[in-house]
Amino acid sequence: MRPLPHRPRTARGLIGALLTALATVAALVAAAPAAQADTLICDQFGSTTIQGRYVVQNNRWGTSAPQCVTATDTGFRLTQADGSVPTNGAPKSYPSVFNGCHYTNCSPGTNLPARLSGISGAPSSISYGYVGDAVYNASYDIWLDPTPKTDGVSQTEIMIWFNKVGPVQPIGSQVGTTTVGGRSWQVWTGSNGTNDVISFVAPSAIPSWSFDVMDFVRETVRRGMAQNSWYLTSVQAGFEPWQNGAGLAVNSFSSAVNLGDPGDPGNPGDPATACKVTYATNVWSGGFTADVTVTNTGSAPVDPWKLAFTLPSGQRITNAWNAGVTPSTGAVTATPLAHNARIAPGSGQTFGFQGTYSGSFSRPAGFSLNGTACS
Repeated sequence: MRPLPHRPRTARGLIGALLTALATVAALVAAAPAAQADTLICDQFGSTTIQGRYVVQNNRWGTSAPQCVTATDTGFRLTQADGSVPTNGAPKSYPSVFNGCHYTNCSPGTNLPARLSGISGAPSSISYGYVGDAVYNASYDIWLDPTPKTDGVSQTEIMIWFNKVGPVQPIGSQVGTTTVGGRSWQVWTGSNGTNDVISFVAPSAIPSWSFDVMDFVRETVRRGMAQNSWYLTSVQAGFEPWQNGAGLAVNSFSSAVNLGDPGDPGNPGDPATACKVTYATNVWSGGFTADVTVTNTGSAPVDPWKLAFTLPSGQRITNAWNAGVTPSTGAVTATPLAHNARIAPGSGQTFGFQGTYSGSFSRPAGFSLNGTACS
């Protein structure tokens, strides 16, 4: 049989092929998640949503001087903070990002308020950016109330002072020291006239940390300033500035509240939960991959699991497999897919990601599985 001669493609055919290719590219671009543009907030109590699950708020309540925050994909920065107030009184404001409910403004999809006795863990990660030409504290707030309150101030406020600059101090007086989450803290207690306050003050600045909010809640219950029948209404991370403050930033923030049987809420943690993490990397100039295996070394299944850790400065995740890892920089949380959400005792799950870096390459300092520190 004589072969058919090759028929050259016509101009019309070439144009059609090109249009098909362009349509395919357009569809792929449309399907890709778009980066959120930075949002400037200057209204006194203005707010916006980031990551589809947290609220960034300006919250300028103690001054009439202008203040603006810029919400980013992963947190916010204080872009304008004019004026000052006396350092022996209340701060100017509390620009912050939160999970939960604040004066009826509830973050999307939150499971707060939640009864303390029904929370098995509340893993959170935070990365701060500090400045030296201001008077302020970097405060992580945890709000507790006897009722599932969503409208207004709760009865007990837990403040974790990650940093303080200038002649400011917590409400009340120092009543001792303690160890929470493996760190040492000064403990202050008092009242601001509206609610009770217990403050945990770091002896030196903490730039970033992954921890379990419930460790501080349990210590507060132990000291008689809350009860296990109460509710966690919100967690918030931000700054209280007294003077200036422009440039302060929450680089990244994550917060989860895991509901289930926590065992004895008065204990520092459930000994049935334990974990080990291996972190294998392949590094080249400006880029790397990481394969992460989390092993359940405890006596009970972990289902579902969340692994929290903080990427060293300069590192950014570009894609991941076998897990979702968000945000792309700073304090991140890996969450499983449907097929690998359970880790049986003695077993592990592996996920990985690719990223870029600047400067020298280093590994995360620590990992936390559902709020429990891993070896």
